[in-house]
Amino acid sequence: MRIGLFGGTFNPIHLGHLHAIQAVKEKFALYKSYLIPSAIPPHKTTGDVADAKDRLEMIRLAISDYPDLSLSDVELKRSGPSFTIDTVNYFKSILPEDTKLYLIMGLDAFLEIDTWKSYTELFMLISFIVMVRPGPGLDERSTKWETLENYCKSKISDGYKFSMSQSCCIHVGKKPIFIFDVSPLDISSTKIRKFIKEGKSIQLLVPGKVENFIKTKGLYL
Repeated sequence: MRIGLFGGTFNPIHLGHLHAIQAVKEKFALYKSYLIPSAIPPHKTTGDVADAKDRLEMIRLAISDYPDLSLSDVELKRSGPSFTIDTVNYFKSILPEDTKLYLIMGLDAFLEIDTWKSYTELFMLISFIVMVRPGPGLDERSTKWETLENYCKSKISDGYKFSMSQSCCIHVGKKPIFIFDVSPLDISSTKIRKFIKEGKSIQLLVPGKVENFIKTKGLYL
């Protein structure tokens, strides 16, 4: 059984998140993916972050029509900052031993992973799916692959080698790091919050249920 873990602030969750996670699910034949909102993001200030309960409810509303997506509040129940290593260990403790876990994230986030708590341990525990924007040609795609390989070698282990045929960095003693092209929707949480402050419509950026919740709660004004 293959399970994806997709964490983030989700401030708020939007159609871009749903598009990306569904594309990953189809490509990697994931049985289920968990969306995991962070309580206190270690790399972000909390001034413009909605209350954790509101972000949780927005995710619940957004995925209500997606049976292959689940919501986990494990990081909201944990006191202090949200650390990925703790979350991965939690899922490994509750899922069957033969479960294949995949940590899903964007390339920008992955290239900061050496600043994370106990990051070297992660590569012993879980495979990675790193989402990138597809380039217009092979040259740009090769550059992204090269960037990923160089980072893995310099920051994680020089034993990582990029396999073009498998689109992943492989290592004899560590988990693979897959790179996956995802055609992005032109949506971001920052853009949504900006539109709300400016009184612009977010109808095409978030699910309808999420839009109604934001309006009802008066979020991001």
